[in-house]
Amino acid sequence: MSRRPDPPPEDPVTHAATLLTELAAACPGGPDGVGRVRAMLAGRWADAVLDPAAERALLDAVDPLWSRGWTPRDVVEVLRRRLGSAVVALAGDVLVADGRRRPATWSLTGVDGQLWWDVGRPLVGQWRTVRGLTGAETLGWVVRLVGELRRLPPLPAGELPAEPADTAGVDPRVLARVRGLLAKAESTSFPEEAEALSAKAQELMARHALEQAVVAATTGGAATRAAVRRMWLDAPYTSAKSSLVHQVAGANRCRAVSLAALDLVTVIGWPTDLETVELLVTSLLVQAGRAMAAEGSRAVGDERSDGGSARAGRSRTRSFRHAFLLSYATRIGERLREAETAARDEAVATAGDALLPVLAARGEVVERTTAELFPRITTKRFTVGNSAGWQAGREAADAASLRVGREALD
Repeated sequence: MSRRPDPPPEDPVTHAATLLTELAAACPGGPDGVGRVRAMLAGRWADAVLDPAAERALLDAVDPLWSRGWTPRDVVEVLRRRLGSAVVALAGDVLVADGRRRPATWSLTGVDGQLWWDVGRPLVGQWRTVRGLTGAETLGWVVRLVGELRRLPPLPAGELPAEPADTAGVDPRVLARVRGLLAKAESTSFPEEAEALSAKAQELMARHALEQAVVAATTGGAATRAAVRRMWLDAPYTSAKSSLVHQVAGANRCRAVSLAALDLVTVIGWPTDLETVELLVTSLLVQAGRAMAAEGSRAVGDERSDGGSARAGRSRTRSFRHAFLLSYATRIGERLREAETAARDEAVATAGDALLPVLAARGEVVERTTAELFPRITTKRFTVGNSAGWQAGREAADAASLRVGREALD
């Protein structure tokens, strides 16, 4: 009876990449856990094996994300929040390396990276040399990165449909002017000036979006799906900040769905409306942060004047700031809905009743797209336990009010 030949020995790079992936995915994180994984790998193989194995493990961790709803920009955003900007630099290079395997149409928008290394040698080894890191430090970063990539949950399939066919998007000239107005609103220390500048920005975007809808009503070719934009929020108070996104989205004919585990809000709507939502949320968060800082300064002043007021220091508590942001978001939503109603009434008076069925049809498309992407949506309610923070947030939102009226452009 003939003896079956022994299987060929496993390639050490493949073996090391497989073990690195398994250990990184199981590692709970933290210096001790990463240190144990790093020591186990370094004790078995030298850099000549670990460098190509690390690159293979990184590319293998990235590869399945694209079929699970992720984009390169999303990967960068989540890793920056979980691992910090230093590790993101390596992630950017990995995404560039992965992009070389993709079609020419593959987009790396949002990724800060370029092909700078010799592709004939392992990226990780060259990256260690350029960054001036030890082998242990580099391997530790790889372990953390592979672990996080492997643990990312799937995002809704088909999350990024193409732009609706019946819109040309936002006019760059309008966009440039709006950005300029909001930049001034964020930089001024005078609430009245910020209010006027924000009102002008909202007026421009609201009028432009409704004018686009009127054009669509005459050209036909309505889209069957809405567009989608993902907004990543920075800690702290991400749940309260997500409330602001929901309020601004609702006031601009969009829907918003939060994924709290990722600090991510997905906004569904028309491109012109999505642009308005992103611009306003970005600016209003800056203004809210400045208003909270000013509230803290005022509290310190009160403490000096009354020898220990109950108000003193309150704006530095977590409950105060959480309540502040929730109240701010709620009041901003009220003001924006008033503004949207005024802009719509003005557009109808100018364009006639043809606009109303177009807006209704778009609303149906937005709801249908939202249901397709998120078939199981639950409603979350917030509890506010700090009345002082709620009142201060409402006052700040009034100072940043976005009333719409043609007189705002005069």
